[in-house]
Amino acid sequence: MDSLTIEPVAYYRGAFGSKFGIPRQSLLAETLRGKIVFTDKYRVREALRGLEGFSHIWLVWGFSANREVKGGWQPTVRPPRLGGNTSVGVWATRSPFRPNPLGLSCVRIEEIQDMEIVVSGADLMDGTPIYDIKPYVKYADSHPEAVSGFAAEAPRKALKVVIPENIRLDSRQRQTLEEVLSLDPRPPYQDTPGREYAFLFEGADVRFMVSGDVLTVTGYGTQTA
Repeated sequence: MDSLTIEPVAYYRGAFGSKFGIPRQSLLAETLRGKIVFTDKYRVREALRGLEGFSHIWLVWGFSANREVKGGWQPTVRPPRLGGNTSVGVWATRSPFRPNPLGLSCVRIEEIQDMEIVVSGADLMDGTPIYDIKPYVKYADSHPEAVSGFAAEAPRKALKVVIPENIRLDSRQRQTLEEVLSLDPRPPYQDTPGREYAFLFEGADVRFMVSGDVLTVTGYGTQTA
């Protein structure tokens, strides 16, 4: 078979309305919640039977927000983990710019309700198409002895996050936003003093600035610090 035609079985609904700000791998922000909403064709209760016995699932999804790459694809990319300055082969990365723009993420199942799967730890944008769902099987999918090249260690929470009290957030929103921002969502090649960054989070415009190792939220929605 030379080609394969696939269609979304579901869409991810979550906090991020744009690519900026999303954790660069799944399960880095464990409190970040979202849900998997099935399309009408695949909204079949029997298809979920037995899934309640698993704690994690794999999501096969599409990089739906990719910009067009001249020539269709690039054999080398510059991963953020290497500062955005070193080129490596696309097969050695999880870059979105690949011949078939498919992503793979492991997420935790929080609950299954009303034919939707509530998950945590996803590194997906709101509206991301999901093409397949597979259970995470510990004996086959976990390899502690594996060698991970230039991505051997998980990104550390590099920044202290300050959210002024006059920015009104409930405890869940505050905890999740602090976790996401502590990972430093800025591109590795952008460290402009005094620059204000912004991204969409749960429908609100989050603005922040970074000085040294301290990130300060300067605005949330229409509120300002």
